[in-house]
Amino acid sequence: MELFKNLGLRDDMLEGIAALGFSTPTPVQELVIPAALTGEKDLIALAQTGTGKTAAFGLPLLQLSNPDLKAVQALVLCPTRELCVQVASDLTDYCQFSKKYKVVAVYGGASIETQIKSIRAGAQIVVATPGRLVDLLSRKAVDLSKCERVVLDEADEMLDMGFKDSLDVILGAAVNRKTTWLFSATMSGAVRNIAKEYMTMPTELTLGTRNQANENIKHIYYVCRPDDKYAALKRIVDNHPGIYGLIFCRTKNDTKEIAEQMMRDGYNSDALHGDLSQADRDKAMGRFRDRTLQLLIATDVAARGIDVSDITHVIHYGLPDDAEVYTHRSGRTGRAGKKGVSISIISPKFESRIKEIERACRVSFEKQNIPTGAEVCENQLFHIIKNIHDQEVKQAEIEPFLPKIYEELADLSKEELIKRFASVEFNRFLKYYQGAIDINISKNSRPLRGDSGIVANPNFVRYFVNIGELDGVDKKTFLKVMTKNMGVPGSAIGQIDIKKAFMHFDVANEFAVLVKNELQMMSLHGRKVRVDNADRGGFAGGGGGGKPKFKEKEKRKKGIF
Repeated sequence: MELFKNLGLRDDMLEGIAALGFSTPTPVQELVIPAALTGEKDLIALAQTGTGKTAAFGLPLLQLSNPDLKAVQALVLCPTRELCVQVASDLTDYCQFSKKYKVVAVYGGASIETQIKSIRAGAQIVVATPGRLVDLLSRKAVDLSKCERVVLDEADEMLDMGFKDSLDVILGAAVNRKTTWLFSATMSGAVRNIAKEYMTMPTELTLGTRNQANENIKHIYYVCRPDDKYAALKRIVDNHPGIYGLIFCRTKNDTKEIAEQMMRDGYNSDALHGDLSQADRDKAMGRFRDRTLQLLIATDVAARGIDVSDITHVIHYGLPDDAEVYTHRSGRTGRAGKKGVSISIISPKFESRIKEIERACRVSFEKQNIPTGAEVCENQLFHIIKNIHDQEVKQAEIEPFLPKIYEELADLSKEELIKRFASVEFNRFLKYYQGAIDINISKNSRPLRGDSGIVANPNFVRYFVNIGELDGVDKKTFLKVMTKNMGVPGSAIGQIDIKKAFMHFDVANEFAVLVKNELQMMSLHGRKVRVDNADRGGFAGGGGGGKPKFKEKEKRKKGIF
């Protein structure tokens, strides 16, 4: 603890952080704590999430507050409820041996009356989300006239979420503040404007290069066809046994669909998006923090402020439009000096965006091949073997059962036992991935087309079907029919081209007969669905790109396939 003591912290603060297992300050703590303890200058600290920022401002904030004065002396503003709760909890832990400080968290979705009572009971430090604090100020339920220090935690996130007006109200109410400390992962123009408007000659402390992503994070990307993205996601997850990760989607609907599909496919996962009630959101976050949930699928907005340790992987199910958003997403892993992996799954037309993010975030991406079925099975097998080898044996508890176990297994050799124990879980992956096709984009693994549009890969069949957009058929619904109704895996479905009155699609040979038979048993608006091989000329233009000659096709009513 000598290194922390050298930063100027009191013994009661040192006891608190020692109890939490801290022994060596992080670089941001070494930079910020001595400067903050002077209590005289405004500070701008630029550092990535997960670098120890909460202790960097929290310890000085506590030490500079007077526990005998029952008034709000310090305010911490956070962009989200989750971060607000986490910061308040951390501050309470830091001062656990002081016994006098009262830290109160105020945020939406909880009883405002209870929060008002807690503040009036004599809170020295309030940790708040901007919206709830503005509400409290309008009710005259909180007095910031004695507030000497204001911390803007993850200021860039708050501004991105549209809290500029709320910040104006709050900072305007804290008229007697001595110092303002601004913490941000990036220095955007909006953050710079806040600094100019509300800070006086701030000292800028930068850890690393501005807007630079965490150096402890490895950046990988995979390229596949759009129709194979979900299959690629599953392979990547399966290829990393023990993954504890966040999966980011661009839209709320994508988040819902991917989460629902992954749960149906047996993954220990849940969703986090704007349509969830606060209770459901808290439940999902609680399970994720407790690691009873392995994967959390989230939108950028819903995931803001998530402060969870030990996340091993962040997966981008498509790249964000803004490089700064990529920095925030990937910054959820590789925290507190640990290593992390940021994985992007993209289609070929977005590969140029990788270069843009590399330049903007000063990172280097590694392009990798999507794992094959055999590679996934191998990784899972050796993960199982390692778990068996490292398994703790509860000798006293298992002892009474051993005689019967030995009796049951007496006819098996050591080699047979090893094979059978290893096969318990391995067989599940083997069954799923046996014969799985390669979904990387290459002439040997996926359907490729010449000018005629005919599938060149002998492992796939291209079909022509007499239904199209005018019948109410779209790619999404057709995929659902194939995967859910027929049980065809996404990896076995190739390109789907839907025109107004007809469509083409590719399917792996092993599912071709099944799909053709199933489709030909269907009818749409009283008209029988017809299927033919596109490379045999079809019955109405086939693979040559001609249009079927349906009479009065424009008069057909749209329907749901």
